[in-house]
This record gives sequence, C-alpha cells and structure tokens, in this order.
Amino acid sequence: QVRLVDSGGGLVQPGGSLRLSCAVSGFTFREYTFGWFRQAPGKERDVVSCIGSNDGTIFYEDSVKGRFIISRDNAKNMVYLQMNSLNPEDTAVYFCAARRGPLRVGAHWYDSWGQGTQVTVSS
Repeated sequence: QVRLVDSGGGLVQPGGSLRLSCAVSGFTFREYTFGWFRQAPGKERDVVSCIGSNDGTIFYEDSVKGRFIISRDNAKNMVYLQMNSLNPEDTAVYFCAARRGPLRVGAHWYDSWGQGTQVTVSS
C-alpha cells in the first residue's frame, strides 16, 4: 500500500525556517519522482519543488529559488523540503506527492499524495 506522511509544518515568524519531511512506504522509492506542492485558501494547488528519480533532477518554482532546498534520502525513504527566509506569502498547506518515472512539474502528473501539513508564516 502506497503511503506518504507529511510532517514538519507549524507557525514561524517571517524570516524563519522550517524543514518539512515526507515518510514514504509501500513502493520502490528509487523509481519515483517526488514533489512538494502547496495550496493556500481559495487557491489552486501549485508546485513548489520536485526531485527526480534516477538522476536527481531538481525543479524549483521561481518564488522559492534560493530559499528552499529539496532533498531525498534513498536509504531512509524520506523526502525533505528545507524552507528558509520564509515570508507570509509562503503560508499554505504543503503536500508531498509521488509519481513513478521522470520528473514532471504539474500536480496532475502525481498519483500519490500525503495528507498535508500546515505552514503559517506570521508575526
């Protein structure tokens, strides 16, 4: 059974940092591309960052470049999103997602999703 469990969200002040984690089980981790997406109230679910399966190709949405770092630990079946210099516009529910095969950016490419973790950036 495919399972992704997101964690690490919380309340942080502007300029602060958080690290999101995604624990993965139920499939061959190395064969999958993983993405982090976020959804703010009243908005669509948008891509934040993705990391590919075999070659580790990485994508960042423009607004998070230089602030966020995605990584994967193939030995521990974990995916991470280190978020630095957070600002109120980063407030959203963040979701980890998986797809088998090479990196794709759009949410419709992903067929397994975590439950989401709330990130709130506020003073």
